[in-house]
This record gives sequence, C-alpha cells and structure tokens, in this order.
Amino acid sequence: MLPSQEASKIYHDNYMRNSRAIGVLWAIFTICLAIINVVVFIQPYWIGDSVNTPHAGYFGLFHYCTGLGNSNRELNCQGTFAEFSEIPSSAFKAATFFVLLSMVLILGCIACFILFFFCNTATVYKTCAWMQLLCAVCLILGCMIFPDGWDAEVVLDMCGEKTGKYTLGNCSVRWAYMLAIVGIMDALILSFLAFVLGNRQNDFQLEVQLKAEQKGESLIILDLFVFLVACPNHLLQSPDRAK
Repeated sequence: MLPSQEASKIYHDNYMRNSRAIGVLWAIFTICLAIINVVVFIQPYWIGDSVNTPHAGYFGLFHYCTGLGNSNRELNCQGTFAEFSEIPSSAFKAATFFVLLSMVLILGCIACFILFFFCNTATVYKTCAWMQLLCAVCLILGCMIFPDGWDAEVVLDMCGEKTGKYTLGNCSVRWAYMLAIVGIMDALILSFLAFVLGNRQNDFQLEVQLKAEQKGESLIILDLFVFLVACPNHLLQSPDRAK
C-alpha cells in the first residue's frame, strides 16, 4: 500500500472511531435530557414554602399541594394534567403546554435514532439537532412564563401578600425549576454538538467522493498514457509481423 493510501486509511479509521464515540455520548446525554424533561414535567416542586410562609405547600406546572398552616403539615393536593382547565392560572397552563411540547420533541428525537440504520447519518444528526433546539426554546418559554402566574390566588394564599408576577414573596424556588434550567443548557449543548457531527459527516462524505473522483481521473490519465506509449511501438512492430 502506498504511504498516501495508508495515511488516508489511518485517518479514516481514526475519524470513524472518534465520530462513533462522540455520537454514543451524544445519544446517552440525549436520553438523560429526556429523563430530565419528564421529571420536570411531572414533579410539582417548582416553587414551595419556607419558614416564613403563611401556609405549607408546593407548586408544579399543573399539580400543587397546600396546607392550612405551618403547624398543620397535612397537605391538600389538587390538579392533574387530565384536568387542564382546572389549572389555577393561564400562565401555568401556557408553561405546562410548552414543557409538554419540549418533552414530546426530545422523545421524538430519541425515536429518530432508529433512522441511523436507514437514512443518511448527517441528515439524522441535523434533524435531531433542530428538535433539540426547539426543545430548548420550549423549555425557555415554559420557565419564563411560569413566574407570570405567581399572582394566582392559591399562590398568594401560600406565599403571602408580597407575592406577585415574577415576585415570589416568602416562597422559594425548588429543585424542579432549577432542573428545568439545567435541561435548557443541556438541550442547547446537545443541539450544537449534533449540528457539528452532522456537518462533519457531510465534509467527510464530500472528501471521500472527491478522492474517489480524483482516483478515477488518475486511472483514466494513466490508461491514456499507457495507450499513447504502447501505440507507437505497436505500429512500428506491425510491418515486421507482416513480413
């Protein structure tokens, strides 16, 4: 094997090995993002009480639990996604819709993994990248809209009179809200990585095609050169053979 061909083969093997490793990590973190998204959607710990709140309790997107006082830790829980119209604030409804949409998008992205066996790899990466980017946008909208509903009566009752839109009063932000912010950053990073992997796949395929075309042109030129060299010798030897 020629040195140039051997170097090209080594580059190809290293590229494919590294690309597969990065792609596997991307897929694993995409699954982790889906788990984060599901937990954020289901869990009701977006905001909650503190030592200074009039009543105990906590709120999620559509499910919330409130108590009668600090001394009474018995909580009355209400709200399910099936009772969408009963969500106490239009802002909570909008946030629920966008977080649900982000969850559907990231689960759809995982479902697209099967397309790697049937479609162009670069196309699948770019499709998943757009879905992850839209997932991040929906999570951002959900996190931005949710505080707009803090002036709802049930929230005021739990968090105190100082509570209002984007003002939490005596309550505090809980771990599910923070996890949603982590999910936003995760989705943006994974989307960027998927775009990079898709573009690298395109560049590599173009490079392989270009090398194949150059190789084909070289073979044609070599055949033409051999023909031009051999043709005069054949013509010179023909009279001798005729005699």
